[in-house]
Amino acid sequence: MQAIHIASSAPAFAKGKTAVSAEDFDLYCTALSALQWRKNGGKITMCCDSRYAEYYREIGFADVWDEIRVCIADDLEGINPLMFWAGGKLLALREVSAPVAMIDTDFIVWKNPPFGSEIIAAHREDISDGIYPPLSFFKTRGHVIPDFSETEKPLNTAFLYLPDNDIKEFYTSQAIAFMKSAEDADDFLKYMVFAEQRMIAMCADYTGTPVKTLLDKDSLFRPQDDFTHLWGAKQAMRDNRELRADFVAKCRARLKSDFPEYLYLAEIISELK
Repeated sequence: MQAIHIASSAPAFAKGKTAVSAEDFDLYCTALSALQWRKNGGKITMCCDSRYAEYYREIGFADVWDEIRVCIADDLEGINPLMFWAGGKLLALREVSAPVAMIDTDFIVWKNPPFGSEIIAAHREDISDGIYPPLSFFKTRGHVIPDFSETEKPLNTAFLYLPDNDIKEFYTSQAIAFMKSAEDADDFLKYMVFAEQRMIAMCADYTGTPVKTLLDKDSLFRPQDDFTHLWGAKQAMRDNRELRADFVAKCRARLKSDFPEYLYLAEIISELK
């Protein structure tokens, strides 16, 4: 099964960063996510902008993936990178062929789910006005959102498998048109999660495409055997040195036991501190 990781530097640069960088726990999780997918029998491409491509190649990470492909514009094609900080995911997904699995770099699939004709997402999200307001909340210039059902619960896209090009192209075209037409606003959450996570659920319902999920939202933080997602643990590791050191040590041990030929990555990560 073909999969993609995605990295876009536009949001960080819009906030004032002048160079691409990544934290040690992020790099470990990214490497293990890609290597485990390949171990499970799949192929995985890093779809990114030119700055991330240069960064991964310069630090010696290029062999983590089957390919690094520049398919995201550094400026997100004029999409507001502060409002649409995950917009690169939709732009990258538009450029690849289905069936395909889009996997966040902080999500590891230890055991592949069965792939078929259904969309597969990480889990459902609850609808609340504080995060997922009514469609009338959104202000756009010219783009008309189709007559989507507002009762469909959004799909978390930390993992998203799309079974065919019809649903992929409908979803990405709707999401990208929405992002490009959205009026600039100070809301950096509701607009993005609508385009990325509620739109896919609405598109699935609109087209009659069946959906299943990997996880139940009420058990997300219980130990999982088949999947690892860092979620809020990233901030916890930034705040707690001992927690961070423990996670890094476990990742290094996993590299050594499961991917000994890639143990050099641990040295690369250590030298980047």
